[in-house]
Amino acid sequence: MRISAFGDEIAVDFEEQLRVLNALEIPLIDIRAAWGVNCAQFTDEHIARITDLCARYDVAVSCMGSPIGKSPITDPIASESERLKTIGETARRLGTRNIRLFSFYPEHDVDEAALQLSIDRLGALSEIAGEQDLQLLLENEKGVVGDIPERCLTLMRAIDSPRLRFIWDPANFVQCDAVDQVDRWWDELHPYIGYIHIKDARLADKSVTVAGAGDGQLLKLLTRLRDSGYRGVLSLEPHLLEARHSSGFSGADGMKAAVGALRNLMAEAGIAEG
Repeated sequence: MRISAFGDEIAVDFEEQLRVLNALEIPLIDIRAAWGVNCAQFTDEHIARITDLCARYDVAVSCMGSPIGKSPITDPIASESERLKTIGETARRLGTRNIRLFSFYPEHDVDEAALQLSIDRLGALSEIAGEQDLQLLLENEKGVVGDIPERCLTLMRAIDSPRLRFIWDPANFVQCDAVDQVDRWWDELHPYIGYIHIKDARLADKSVTVAGAGDGQLLKLLTRLRDSGYRGVLSLEPHLLEARHSSGFSGADGMKAAVGALRNLMAEAGIAEG
């Protein structure tokens, strides 16, 4: 399995992000923001600078950490469709097809109507992904329609598109009070997995921890991934110092601790990097 990391968890400056990744021997980066600019707002100049720096530091772009779907479910879908096309073009220019997205903020509690609206909207975005040759990766997240395992499964089953795969984020499930998430939901959710976020949290107080120090069953998740033949990305999004609405921060030292914890779990599970 290959390790990636959200660069803006390390520093605002994009070159500093790459320096730290080089020092930690991480060959991939998830790009959510560079120089304080969200990936949805990159200009030609940003893209050119990122391309040059990634080549210089020999780091490849694994995924665009887009904010698509972190928006009200009643907003016009046209705005998110256009944003997907924009980020999709950026992704292609940076050498990836992968785009992270979310399942929209409901107006009130998540009911059948909210689930259907989310299904319709994600289905429309998946059609655009097919037209644009993009791979959408849906992250479970607190506060959106796809927050708990049951609702994530409902969304994935209803859309059932190869253009929409699932990002399993253990900490986000913990923060939605999902207990024994791997034991209870692996069998049903794992066929939809396309990407993994490495982040852990404690059920008692919802605090974020390094992998293996919380209640996200990270070792069990890695073991199940190994046994299922997963050969994809494990992307570090540690949020060890701060978790914000559309981003998080760990700093260089926090990322180093997060990388060490993940590699220890990989070694325990008998998983090689590559």
